Amino acid sequence: MRPELSDYTHLSGGKVREIYQVDEDTLLMVATDRISAFDFSLEPAIPDKGRILTATSMFFFDLLAGVPNHLAGPIDDPRIPEEVLGRAMVVKKLDMVPFECVARGYLTGSGKKEYDEHGMVCGVKLPDGLVEASKLPEPIFTPATKAEQGDHDENVSFNYMAGKLGQELAERLRERTLEVYTRAAEYAESKGIILADTKFEFGLDADGELVLADEVLTPDSSRYWPADTYKEGQSQPSFDKQYVRNWLTGPKSGWRPSEGTQPPELPGSVVEATRDRYIEAYERLSGKKFADWPGANA
Repeated sequence: MRPELSDYTHLSGGKVREIYQVDEDTLLMVATDRISAFDFSLEPAIPDKGRILTATSMFFFDLLAGVPNHLAGPIDDPRIPEEVLGRAMVVKKLDMVPFECVARGYLTGSGKKEYDEHGMVCGVKLPDGLVEASKLPEPIFTPATKAEQGDHDENVSFNYMAGKLGQELAERLRERTLEVYTRAAEYAESKGIILADTKFEFGLDADGELVLADEVLTPDSSRYWPADTYKEGQSQPSFDKQYVRNWLTGPKSGWRPSEGTQPPELPGSVVEATRDRYIEAYERLSGKKFADWPGANA
């Protein structure tokens, strides 16, 4: 008989995930259907989003064989309550690194804005003449601070991170981040998808080993573009929540991020289209049907 969620102590909640304590060594990480953009939690939630994120993470944890990760059990682990089955993972407790480890293979988003102003991203000098969606000469590591809900993640230089964590750990994080990004980008390319950029979170276990944690290579943490329509110099259609960002900053929403006010509710058409994009990303990348995932309601 599976436990109830109320049997576990709730430790913390973020923009998307809720964390519960299973025992001294393990946690229950539950992905909700909440969605955020521009540091705001949006309404309504995206149906099945938590399951899609979990399915995508579990697929990539398996694909990235040899990279230590935080999983402490399978997706149907008996410690997972029925009510969150399919959108929860039993994971190891780790000493989490207080930086997001971002890898960029293409110039877009906050990286593009910083490049336009300074010719570099997070202290990494880039060639002149790059435009929106330009492919970079090689992937770059651009860390960011982890912000509390409502605050902005702040891009920082490698040297800043090294000053906080120590040179040795910072170099390990950069090497592992670029290694995982490169492997995932090559795999995505084989499926007709461009992995423009992504962010990872890492923790240290009791032996000081670097462990890939949280979610990995999901449409929430990554920018995925269809390869067959890619064209440098313009915004790309995407399989991620950029669709929601574009609606929020477009004329139909009547809202601007600079206003600092709560964004309007997402219309049903945007909610449905976002769900469809997330599912398409999972199915194209994994080769599996989301309808077959535990608890899915596709």
